[in-house]
Amino acid sequence: MTILEAAPLDVLDAYRTCEFVTLGRDGAPLAWPTATLRQKDGTLLVTTSLAFAQKALNVRRDGRVALLFSDPTGSGLTHAQQIFVGGHAECADDIMTGTQGAEDYWRMLFERQPHSRAYVSFPMRRLMSWYYLRLLITVTPEQVIVRPPLDTPAFPPPAVSGTPLGHARLTGFPSAVLAALDPTGAAVLARTVPVATDDGYLVDVPADCAVTPGQASLLVHRHDELLNNMTNTLVRGELRKTGDTWTLIPTKVVEPMGSGRLSDAIRVLRQTRRASDRYLERRGLARPHVRWDEFKELATAARKGDPA
Repeated sequence: MTILEAAPLDVLDAYRTCEFVTLGRDGAPLAWPTATLRQKDGTLLVTTSLAFAQKALNVRRDGRVALLFSDPTGSGLTHAQQIFVGGHAECADDIMTGTQGAEDYWRMLFERQPHSRAYVSFPMRRLMSWYYLRLLITVTPEQVIVRPPLDTPAFPPPAVSGTPLGHARLTGFPSAVLAALDPTGAAVLARTVPVATDDGYLVDVPADCAVTPGQASLLVHRHDELLNNMTNTLVRGELRKTGDTWTLIPTKVVEPMGSGRLSDAIRVLRQTRRASDRYLERRGLARPHVRWDEFKELATAARKGDPA
């Protein structure tokens, strides 16, 4: 029996995305949404493209990571339990150019995200090659906490006072995920309903989530039932405690995928190409050739398996 079996595995497997946190160079917890596959040996597989390699670089420097399964959009679940997994991750230097070694992951992605199948067609290959040059991150779970569903208001709660940095983005979501540090310096995650004040955001922290004052962030993200129309924003800052109250004081807003405008999409495509090139150049590597035939085979199989 693996430690992961302490969780309701059918619920975990149904989640389309989770929040994944790594530790930055300065020790800050940095969280982003990602797709995750539970493997037969009880580990969890996360992948990241060369264009967004920071997760992999963080893991290679400090393997302490955490995942939170808390947004059940697309899973078919109602009132789903939240599942927190803390553990240690490893990421090899090998750049995956095909599906070998991660066939089940790509099969899952093509089935759950139908629009991504178009990326393997000839018109899209030049634009999307960065998407298929991947690094594999394997997480070995060391802690599992099952939390009840978070009861969120139909609309974001009104601000107590003020409109702190990031307010325009956070108010578009009924809840957010707090990424903070525990007393050992490891990252922890908890979904919460932030309330704006003059100074920052009041956040509730579950009793089973041992946080300490210091660097922290609030992550909001959204996708539809078919993992399309994705958007995410990270509000970085400092977590402070006054009495029994926790407040995140924001210092920076990060939107890696833009705000959804066409101009942002074009900018992101340009940035992903440049970021992939930088990753390769710094290591003296030529751009690998994507094994399109392998991706095409899995994408075609997924399309044939669609309900009539």
